[in-house]
Amino acid sequence: MPYTDLLRITVLLTGGEATALAAITAIAVNRDDDTTTLLVAAVWWLIALAFGLYLGRQSRAAAGVRDALARARTATSLPPDSPGRIALGRLWPIGVTAIAAGALGVVYPGVAAIGAGYALLVSLAWHTREAAVLAIEQRDGVKFYVVPNSALRAIELVRTPGLRSSPRP
Repeated sequence: MPYTDLLRITVLLTGGEATALAAITAIAVNRDDDTTTLLVAAVWWLIALAFGLYLGRQSRAAAGVRDALARARTATSLPPDSPGRIALGRLWPIGVTAIAAGALGVVYPGVAAIGAGYALLVSLAWHTREAAVLAIEQRDGVKFYVVPNSALRAIELVRTPGLRSSPRP
C-alpha cells in the first residue's frame, strides 16, 4: 500500500470519527438538556481546531514524516499483503477508539466530546503530510510503500524506484 494512501485514509477516518463523535455528543446533550457539557465541548473543539491547524502547517509536514522516510529501506518489490489488509492492520485503533468513545458517549456525552476533539486535532495535524510525501517522491523519483506490521509498532516503509518528474520550466 502506498504510504500516501495510508496517510489520506488516516485523515479521512479521523475526520469521520470526529464527525460521528460530535453527532453523538450533540444528540446525548440534547437528550439530557446538558448545556454545561455542550459549552465545554465547544471550547475543547475550538482548542483542538486551533492546535490541529497549528500542528498541520505545511512547514511542519515534512518534519512529521521525516523519521519514517529516513528509515525506509530500498527494495525492488512491493510488500506481499493487499492494501486493504495493510490499512486494516495499521488503522484498527482508530476504529476501536471511535466505537468505544461512541458507546460511552451515549451514556456520558463528555467522553464522545473529548474523543471528537482529539480526532479533529489528529485529522487537522496530519492533513498536509500526504502532500509532503508526494513532493519528496516526485523530487527523488521514488515511491514509498507501507510494510505490514503491528499498529502498535513504528511504521516501516520500503522505497522503490519510481518515475522521476522533471520540473517544468
